[in-house]
Amino acid sequence: MKRVLITYRLKPEGLTVLNDKYELTLPKDRSFFSREEVLELIPEYDVLVPNFSFFTDKEIMDRGVNLELISNFGVGFNNIDVDYATRKGIVVTNIPKTTREPTAEFAFALLLGAARRIGYYDRKIRTPQGVSWGTYTDAGLPVFGKTLGIIGMGRIGQSLARRAVASGMNIIYNNRNRLAEDIEKQYSARFVSKDELLKTADFISLNAPSTPETYHMIGEKEFYMMKQTAVFINTARGDMVDEKAMLKALKENRIWAAALDVFENEPHILPELLELDNVLLAPHAGTKTLEDRIAMSVEMAQNIVGFYEGTYPISRVN
Repeated sequence: MKRVLITYRLKPEGLTVLNDKYELTLPKDRSFFSREEVLELIPEYDVLVPNFSFFTDKEIMDRGVNLELISNFGVGFNNIDVDYATRKGIVVTNIPKTTREPTAEFAFALLLGAARRIGYYDRKIRTPQGVSWGTYTDAGLPVFGKTLGIIGMGRIGQSLARRAVASGMNIIYNNRNRLAEDIEKQYSARFVSKDELLKTADFISLNAPSTPETYHMIGEKEFYMMKQTAVFINTARGDMVDEKAMLKALKENRIWAAALDVFENEPHILPELLELDNVLLAPHAGTKTLEDRIAMSVEMAQNIVGFYEGTYPISRVN
C-alpha cells in the first residue's frame, strides 16, 4: 500500500478515491504540517502532497528516499523545485482543470471591485467620517467598452476573457505563443506585443505561470508604460511583479489602481500597500470556495491514482 503525506488538512470528501488502496497521513488537529515535521516524516512516504504555499526543495526530496510522486495541490508549481525532482526521477503533477473557473471568476471580481472602488466605499462608509455621496467625488472607472489586456492567455486567461467579453470589454493579449485563429475569434481577441498591451490596455491582468523567466516581468519600466488610468490585476504569482516598483507607481498615481490576490513574500504584505486606498487586497483566495477546494482535492487525488493505476489521466509538469 502506497503511503501519501498530505501537508495540509484537506477535507475527507475530496480524498475518497484514495481511501481503500492508499495510506494517508495529514494534520488532524491543526491546519498544516510544519516544514520540520515534513522533513521528519517524508522518508517513509511514496507520495507528497504540498499545497501551493509549501516549498518542496532539494532537502525535502533528498530526505524522501522513497518519494516517487509530488501531487501538488495547486495549478502553479513554483513552490516545487521541478528541475531537481526531474533529476531525482520524481514525477510532479498539478491541478489545472478545477482551478480554471474559480480563479478567472475571482480575477474578474477583483477587476470590477477595483474599477468601481467597491472595497474603498465599503471601508469608508463604515467609518465615523463616512464617504462622499457627491456626484463626482471618489468616482470609479467604467468597465463596459474598455480594453482588457491579458498577459498569459492559457486556460485561466481565456476564462477571464469570456467573462470580460460578456461585460462588453475588448480583449488584447500577450502570450508565449499566439493562439489558434479559432480561439482568438471566440473572444474577438487580438495578439499584441507586451509593450503594446501595457501602453494601450485599460485593465491589465497577469495570468502567466511563474518561472525563472517570468520573475519580476512587471517592474518599474512596465508600470511606467501603463496608462495613468490603468488597473493592474494579479491572480498569478507574486514573484512575477516587483512589488516595490508597483508600490511606487501606486503612490505616485502612475497607475490608477491595483487588485492583488498574490504577493511576492506571502503571507507577508508590504505594510505600505495596506495603507493605500487605490489597492484591493485578497489572501490568495482565487479558488477559495468550499466546493472548488473539494474539487481540487479530487483532481489531486485522481493524479495519484492515475499515476499508480492508470485509471485517470494525470497532469504531469515534468
